[in-house]
Amino acid sequence: MNVFDRRGKKTTEDKLNQKDDVRLTDYFGAESVLPHCGDMVRDDVVRTLVGKIVAGGGVPVGADELVSEVLAREALGTTVVRDGLAVPHARVEGLKEPCVAVATSVRGIDWPGEHQGKVHIVFLMLIPREDPALYLKVLRALGTALKDQEDFNLVAGMTSAGEIYRFFKNGQAYLPRYLTAADFVTSDCKAIRDTDSLQICISALIAGRTSELPVVDAQGRLKGVARADNILRACIPEHFQWMDDLSSILDFEPFVQVLDDEHSTPVTTILDEKYPVVSPDSPAVQVACEMMKHKSSKCYVRDGDRFVGVVKLTEFLNKVFRE
Repeated sequence: MNVFDRRGKKTTEDKLNQKDDVRLTDYFGAESVLPHCGDMVRDDVVRTLVGKIVAGGGVPVGADELVSEVLAREALGTTVVRDGLAVPHARVEGLKEPCVAVATSVRGIDWPGEHQGKVHIVFLMLIPREDPALYLKVLRALGTALKDQEDFNLVAGMTSAGEIYRFFKNGQAYLPRYLTAADFVTSDCKAIRDTDSLQICISALIAGRTSELPVVDAQGRLKGVARADNILRACIPEHFQWMDDLSSILDFEPFVQVLDDEHSTPVTTILDEKYPVVSPDSPAVQVACEMMKHKSSKCYVRDGDRFVGVVKLTEFLNKVFRE
C-alpha cells in the first residue's frame, strides 16, 4: 500500500494509522517561525503567520481568505488556552494535513478577550476540515511541550527562529494517537457534598440551571449524582405516572412534604449511583459510548475515586465537529 502523498510525504492519517511518532514539528519548520514580533497587534500577527504558511505552499486557499477565517473564529471567543499562549486556528477545506506557524514576543501581544495579561507565544494552526479533532491532538502536543513555565519563558525569550524550532524538534511534542476524556473535561464544574441537605441541592440545581450535580465526600471522592428528576420521584408516587386520567387527584399537593422536610433531608436520599463515568485517560469513543448507554448529556471523569470534572455533550460535539 502506498502511504505517501503526491509529494512523497506521509500523510497524517497514514502516520497515525501506522503508529509512527508524529511530532509537532512535522507541521512546521524554522521558516514558519517569527521570533520577537515586537509591537505587532493580534491581527498583524495572524496576517504575518498566515503569509508564512501560504509561502510554504500546499494550502488550497488564498492568504486573505485564511486570515478572515482565523479572525472569524477569534470573534466566536478567544483562543488563549492558558496565560500567555494563544492558538488561533481555522478549519480549511481541501487541506491535506495541519499547517503551523509560530510567533513569540517578550514584551507581549495585546490579544482581545477576557483573559488576563498579554500573549507571549502564538501557535497559529490550519487544520483539515475533514479532521477537526486533529486540532485537539496538536493542542495536546503543544501543551506537553510547554507544560513547564520555565520552558514557556525560555521559548518566549529565544532570539532566533532556528532556536525555537529546535526546542520543539528536540522535545517530547508528539501527537497522541487518540483523544481522551482529559481533552474534553471541564474541571470547574460545581459539586455538592454528601453531607448537604436536599435544600442545598435544590438551590444549587436552580442556581446552576442544570438538571444534575456531582456529589463528593470530604476527600473529593465521587459518591454519586444528584438528579432533578429524582427529586420529582421523591414527591410524586410512582403509580401516578401510569394514570391516564388525573382528574381525581388534581387537588393533591405532591410537593408539600418534600418542601417541609428539604432542610433536614440528606441529599443522599435522592442520589443516583448509576451514571456515565470514565477515567481521564479513557478514549474519547468510550466517553461517547458511556453517554449513549446512560442516555445522558454528561459524563463524569474520575481519577481513581477522586472527582476530576465533567465532559458535557454539547462541548464534546463542539470540539469534535466544530472547534
